[in-house]
Amino acid sequence: MSHTADERSPTDDATEGTPPTTDGTPREQEVPGLPAARGTSPRTVRDPAGRIADVDVLRGFALLGILLVNITFIASAHRLEGVHDPSFDGPLDRGALHLTVVLLESKFYLLFSFLFGYSFTLQMRSAERGGARFTSRFLRRCAGLFAIGVFHAVVLFPGDILTTYALLGLILLAARGTRPRAALRTAFLLFGITALLYLLLGFLIWLDGGASVDTPETAAGIQDTLAALRGDPASVIGENLARLSDVLLIIVLLQGPAALAAFLVGLAAGKKELLANVSAHRTLLRRLQWIGFPVGLAGAVFYAWASQGTQGVEYLSFAVAVDLLTAPLLTAAYAATVLQLIRTTRGAAIGRALAPAGRMALTNYLSQSLVLAVLFTGFGFALVGRVGPATAVLIALTLFAVQLVVSRWWLDRHAYGPVEWVLRAFTNARRPRWRNER
Repeated sequence: MSHTADERSPTDDATEGTPPTTDGTPREQEVPGLPAARGTSPRTVRDPAGRIADVDVLRGFALLGILLVNITFIASAHRLEGVHDPSFDGPLDRGALHLTVVLLESKFYLLFSFLFGYSFTLQMRSAERGGARFTSRFLRRCAGLFAIGVFHAVVLFPGDILTTYALLGLILLAARGTRPRAALRTAFLLFGITALLYLLLGFLIWLDGGASVDTPETAAGIQDTLAALRGDPASVIGENLARLSDVLLIIVLLQGPAALAAFLVGLAAGKKELLANVSAHRTLLRRLQWIGFPVGLAGAVFYAWASQGTQGVEYLSFAVAVDLLTAPLLTAAYAATVLQLIRTTRGAAIGRALAPAGRMALTNYLSQSLVLAVLFTGFGFALVGRVGPATAVLIALTLFAVQLVVSRWWLDRHAYGPVEWVLRAFTNARRPRWRNER
């Protein structure tokens, strides 16, 4: 799941809006270095506002992956407990869930985190160019993200990433002077040490005779969760609050270290301006694909097998360790593929579709949770546990298609997404413009 005339992080909103063309109509956000839409001329890598469209495209792509993963947890109390729901045992539902775990789970929050770190370097350069005080502005940004994240976690979805980003952003701020090579070494150490700890945990559980995920206590907990999430709004919020301790444990032991590592990779890439001239790094992108896809998919298959709930906790711990080492490679391969795809004639259209959604990623991220809360909890239709994984995937794809259309329509008329506008106003302590100048 930031500022001035620079590029935004996954939760960012403070870049200047794309300026209008000379005839007063809004400039279409194009993918840099690609052919524009038919009947238009190619655009430069950076527009006058300093935006890098590749970052928006990757952010839009990450939004889709995050949505497809989150909906499997929001739609099923069984997924929250790490076991399979026997009510949806058909080949379509099993296949949809298996593909989601293999191809998507634990991959796209890493891409978001990388983009947060990359955007951080652009924000620093923008503040330096404008003579602004970057530290105070970034601290306000983190405070704003934390406040939004708390609301999101308590009311809509406990699996919030915004509060994590806000707190880890303080570490990123302290590490802003780190050289690229040192940032990469630290990131690799974080991934490696966290994986080693999970391997050790799994080994200790195995020595103790193992442990089961699917227990009578788990089944009873699932029924309690279903009843709470299908209840009135107060019941839903109460359940969200009750689950926050488990979420916090996952963040501290797994998601937090991995996200911080991805921050640092993004910091290093941003200092090298990797996305400012992607065409100059085609060899690197191809290497990421050749290594990332086979190694990443092999690790993902093992992780999916161990996370079904039929294996012991020790195997799940081993699988998490493997996933920590291989998921970043698959994430990098995905990003490399998208960056190359959007530089083809047909792929450019995909880039133009994704970029507006990426420009207002925070609004889209929150609106995804809002729509899913209305669909699956007592805030609305209370469909939790009543919709299988295959149907959930269709709902997610439909919702994202709507967001693509709405994002483009909104940014044709407005300088920022609505939540981005609020966060930018808080960050810069002044009112940003609301509509595009025409």
